[in-house]
Amino acid sequence: MKENNNRHYGAEDIQVLTGLEPVRKRPGMYIGSTGSKGLHHLVYEVVDNSIDEALAGICDYIFIKIYQDGSVSIEDNGSGIPTGIHPQTGKSTVETVLTILHAGGKFDNNAYKVSGGLHGVGVSVVNALSSELIVTVKRDGKVYEQHFSRGIATSKLEVVGSVAVENTGTKIFFRPDEEIFDTVDFEFDTLSKRFREMAFLNKGIRIEFKDERVGENGKVREKVMYHYEGGIKSFVEYINKNKTPIHEEVIYIEEVRDGTLVEAALQYTDSYSENILTFANNINTEEGGTHLSGFRSALTRTINVYGRKYNVIKEKEENLSSEDVREGLTGIISVKLQDPQFEGQTKAKLGNSETRGIVDSAVSEELSNFFEENPKITKTILDKALSARRAREAARKARDLTRKKNMLESMTLPGKLADCHNADNETTEIFIVEGNSAGGSAKDGRDSEFQAILPLRGKILNVEKARLDRILNSEEIKNMITAFGTGIGEEFDINNLRYNKIIIMTDADVDGAHIMTLLLTFFYRYMPKLIEEGHVYVAKPPLFGIMKGTKAVRYAYDEKELQSSLTELGRDKKFSIKRYKGLGEMNSEDLWETTMSPEHRILLKVEISDAIEADQTFSMLMGADVEPRREFIQDNAVYVENIDA
Repeated sequence: MKENNNRHYGAEDIQVLTGLEPVRKRPGMYIGSTGSKGLHHLVYEVVDNSIDEALAGICDYIFIKIYQDGSVSIEDNGSGIPTGIHPQTGKSTVETVLTILHAGGKFDNNAYKVSGGLHGVGVSVVNALSSELIVTVKRDGKVYEQHFSRGIATSKLEVVGSVAVENTGTKIFFRPDEEIFDTVDFEFDTLSKRFREMAFLNKGIRIEFKDERVGENGKVREKVMYHYEGGIKSFVEYINKNKTPIHEEVIYIEEVRDGTLVEAALQYTDSYSENILTFANNINTEEGGTHLSGFRSALTRTINVYGRKYNVIKEKEENLSSEDVREGLTGIISVKLQDPQFEGQTKAKLGNSETRGIVDSAVSEELSNFFEENPKITKTILDKALSARRAREAARKARDLTRKKNMLESMTLPGKLADCHNADNETTEIFIVEGNSAGGSAKDGRDSEFQAILPLRGKILNVEKARLDRILNSEEIKNMITAFGTGIGEEFDINNLRYNKIIIMTDADVDGAHIMTLLLTFFYRYMPKLIEEGHVYVAKPPLFGIMKGTKAVRYAYDEKELQSSLTELGRDKKFSIKRYKGLGEMNSEDLWETTMSPEHRILLKVEISDAIEADQTFSMLMGADVEPRREFIQDNAVYVENIDA
């Protein structure tokens, strides 16, 4: 009997992928996924090419259009892809760039001094993953066009018209391949946020975006234009639109050192949380890196030097910490450099060691000049930092008490916590429950092997309006910190998390929604990694019980589901409808069956898809400024459902 165990194979068994075949075979290696994220990445790759031309000073307008059938085009007024025969391939440069991986001007520092792309695979990958792609180039007074399908040229590069010699640019039209992608439905909001960010980071550029598809209201979307002469200064103003700045002018720094462009914009607000975004060659470095380290050290040192020089920080006082000088700070740090080195495939962290010193010296020098020329603003910033230091000292004492409670040898968990028996934090979960009544039902109904219950007494402190010292004196918040085991703020350690899932379980009414928002504000501001790493959930309890006698035969989570269930069960039968106004109205069996049982419950995972929007939303909903909140309520009141009288 012949064994076919693949231990022996010959040359004929070796598969050689040529051209763009590897991309179609393993698309996830090139664009991350074949889901929505990968789909949108196609557009970003093409737009990034146009942005690279803008960085080189040869493009100032980009027009993106989604057509009615879902196809997309990106057009710019850059120099246009060269059309001559490429010496290595024997094909036109246009065809070479579109059909060969790693073929692009980004590998030649003379062509592009600064570029976000590292691998030069962008437009060829888009071509490989499109059922149809048409490239149009305006260059040297002529209009060229070439057609492709799934990475293969279906026509030659041909001259199809003429234009004025000064009229140059490239247009890429493509239709994502439905054989590759799980969805080919582009999201207007996702794309527009990205384009707005690009316009902020490249001052003066105009990015126009039009969606010709018909929306839910039956109308075609309006065009949007993103154009910010203020660049990242405008970016800071945009982020702070729902906050109250303590100085009107945005501090702006722009310096070129050793071939690196350093831009920084910062403004302090009366809030207590910081929001610093960093970018390298237009790439959002969410995990920071050497440019962020350089900025932080420069900011801390420069403020302390000024404070000492003018005796605002007294001789016997300790220096302000980095944490002190960043309280309430909104900042954008953007560097543009040759040969950026990113850590990891996601490009989330800049690793160029020399960039730290470049940013440090540039920010130190320019910030020192600004402080000397604007003593009133500087005094306001110093006063806030000194106030933050006093609060930090008080918070340290409160934190020490919390830390002592968390020490393994003498840890005392909150008295209200009904902990689970299992200590495996891969499987355990804790329910944060509104009120003692619901807490009692939850304790009786839970599976105590892996489910813990922590009842809250009323509404917790609004952390958007409080410093850390006051937060750490809140009994309810201290109970959560102790129960979770992670610590808080700068001392937060996700490795000490005692539960895999933290589930917010509140009533389906206005008060319940308010408590949920307060909890999410606390997690977002002081324990953001809980959300980022997917540990925070919101339980969705039913709104209605369809009753036969005293027993519920079915539950409905909204009015539509209620009507559907009644039709299905038969409206001629005698059922009564129970409207649950609170979790406390459910007995333990009902609460388990509908909201706590892993088999039947509905859990909504809390995710942050847009950090800027999340920051603005929490500031608007929970901050001290009433006017933005009033406008939000007026604009969105028409969409509200299920509010009890």
